[in-house]
Amino acid sequence: MTEISLSDARSRLADVVDGARIRHDPVYLTRRGRRVAAVIDAEDLERLLEAAEHLADLVAADEAREEMARTGSEPIPWDQVKADLGLA
Repeated sequence: MTEISLSDARSRLADVVDGARIRHDPVYLTRRGRRVAAVIDAEDLERLLEAAEHLADLVAADEAREEMARTGSEPIPWDQVKADLGLA
């Protein structure tokens, strides 16, 4: 994990980007010693975003199961959902 000031990053942008891309380790940009942004490899970012989406789906499914248990409701069969939406 690397930290570099914004002013230093400005003058060495290509090195900062290459460092994040090659090492697959974020480079944190700082202003007055405080982290304000990060440079990461684009493929790493895509993987992180996909993982976050999957996690959000899992959380939503858990919440739906909890609500069904709390209210005593039953799941709607997939065939019924498709029929209700005019997809079957």
